[in-house]
Amino acid sequence: MAPATYKRTAHRWRLLALMLTAVFFAFGSFWLVQVMQGQGDDPTRVNVGDDPDYIIDNFSFVRMSVDGKPRYVISGERLTHRPSNNTSEIENPVVHSLAAEKPPMTITADHALVNQNQNQIDLTGNVDIRRPGSGTGQPLHIQTTAMTFLPDEEIAKTDKPVKMTIGGATIDSIGATVNNATQQAQFGRGHATYPPRQPR
Repeated sequence: MAPATYKRTAHRWRLLALMLTAVFFAFGSFWLVQVMQGQGDDPTRVNVGDDPDYIIDNFSFVRMSVDGKPRYVISGERLTHRPSNNTSEIENPVVHSLAAEKPPMTITADHALVNQNQNQIDLTGNVDIRRPGSGTGQPLHIQTTAMTFLPDEEIAKTDKPVKMTIGGATIDSIGATVNNATQQAQFGRGHATYPPRQPR
């Protein structure tokens, strides 16, 4: 009888070990599923990749000044925001400067990259800047391939070839800086063409 009893006891131990192993894997799988679901449902989890966290079509937003007045408006066909570096990519952007005490300036381009941390807008592709004439300045028109705009300072600058028309004069240069706040412009190396003087 002893050998039969030993075989039954050994069989029970093997069966118990198999059941404990199955229970261990079952609890392990359940824990893994709970952890993965918890990460997916956690609203405080930060997206540290380069994936956008929101996309807006046909958008427009207004930046206000410290005294509560509209400073400039940015609109476009699509805005894609990436939280990894707090930048926004804009298709067909239009930037309107709205400072009441200065002539309004309008900037258009094919693309723009807005850096929220540095308050900087990098425009690329068919950049076109227009400013109407005023009592203190002549109409301004600038064309280039890429330009950086600092909206708070109202400064636009580039190191690319620029064609600028001020009143009846045309200036072609490599690089330029335009300050809409002071209505002054600085040019790099180039040449200027002035219209003939009108007879007195």
